[in-house]
Amino acid sequence: MDSNEQLGGALWDFAAQPRGDVWQSRGSAVADLAGEFGAELVRALRVGLAQGSTATYGPRGPSRLSWYGFATEYARAHWPGRAAKTRDEVSDALTAITLAMCWDLPGRPNERLLRRALRHWAFVLPGQVQREMPAEDRLVLQWVAKASRPLVDLHDPILARDVLESLRRKLDGGEAAVETMRRKRKVLVHAVHYAMERGELGSNPLEKVRWRLPKPAVSVDPRVVANPHQARDLLSAVSYVGGYRRARGRRLVGLFAGMYYAGLRPEEAIAVALPDCRLPRTGWGRLIVHRTLPQAGKRWTDTGHYHDERGLKNRPPGETRVVPLPPHLVTLWRESVATFGTAEDGRLFFSERGGILSYTAFHHVWREARALALPPALAATPLAKRPYDLRHSALSTWLCAGADPAEVAQRAGNSVEVLLTRYAKCLYDRQSINNQRIEGLLSAYDQPRDLDEELRG
Repeated sequence: MDSNEQLGGALWDFAAQPRGDVWQSRGSAVADLAGEFGAELVRALRVGLAQGSTATYGPRGPSRLSWYGFATEYARAHWPGRAAKTRDEVSDALTAITLAMCWDLPGRPNERLLRRALRHWAFVLPGQVQREMPAEDRLVLQWVAKASRPLVDLHDPILARDVLESLRRKLDGGEAAVETMRRKRKVLVHAVHYAMERGELGSNPLEKVRWRLPKPAVSVDPRVVANPHQARDLLSAVSYVGGYRRARGRRLVGLFAGMYYAGLRPEEAIAVALPDCRLPRTGWGRLIVHRTLPQAGKRWTDTGHYHDERGLKNRPPGETRVVPLPPHLVTLWRESVATFGTAEDGRLFFSERGGILSYTAFHHVWREARALALPPALAATPLAKRPYDLRHSALSTWLCAGADPAEVAQRAGNSVEVLLTRYAKCLYDRQSINNQRIEGLLSAYDQPRDLDEELRG
């Protein structure tokens, strides 16, 4: 007789007991029975074992592993070889899930301390920058270890839904962006599959919950796309940001120009080096893109630096991309090299001390330039609000010019499908061009009709 049959028989005997004196005489036995089977009964009812299914357990039987213990093992197993940004995103997702998987035990630290300890220590492997964990964070993680629910509790549909719903919330309680929800859910799904591979879970508990993400915006908002006149005004305004001697803005004109005229991503533009460029005195140039420098933080990189050196996005290691450079961009880059030189590793764009540009630094410059270049009415709109919108403007301009989508996709490092679904937007004022054509056609019929001529015809 297996455990389910024993549990079912015990419950039947309990229900069939007569009331009165017999009940009181068996009170002690019932108490013992409840103590022995009570916890298992609750789990059996929620997991589905009461119906005779054992698929929710792994081959070794019910897992005794807590979610927190499993999550730390998962983070360690998926740390080597991963991009620094991926490590950061995994830690962020595991933190949100872990908080949802904790009992509300006495002594619960405040939310800020919980998140700091989990984000900075629990799901991070020591790298070159090793520090001793503060005593406060150590105590917080000890509380988490005690409060963490068992991994198999995810088979409770109520808890599983609570965990999924926690992925929707930001720190301030508002709703997170759809892309953030999607990224965190992807980590949760991958972790559940990893637990199944390990034999800690026998089936996928998330399949029992009907929970869907909101539909993301697939295409680029046309309001962010700048036309060539607006783009040139913005780039010109960058040169006026900051004092002339420190050249806080002037040294970044070429960086932003690369995003607009060559369609580079910010992490690609930061990594542009002179040996990878052909910058003739006249005509078109060429850039071979083969590396990126995304900013992640010292905690997530193997080197202990803020930036992680990676290959091209969504491409195999070692793959390159050839990007033609328009003459105007070639001129700007030549002027930048002549004025500021290059960094030690040949990078065209760098900080005053020769370091890698931080996102914060060039985002501040862009905000100031945008305020200088745009009239108040446009500054209040999403037009070119982020530096990345320069890339959107570039691809939209190329498509509007009639360039072959396959060639545009190759230059941008996208697939044709992604290009046509996400980036196929025309210029900010593209409707005015079509309006002129329609108006011209309609105006041809605005002349008064000559009835005599029509009758003669």
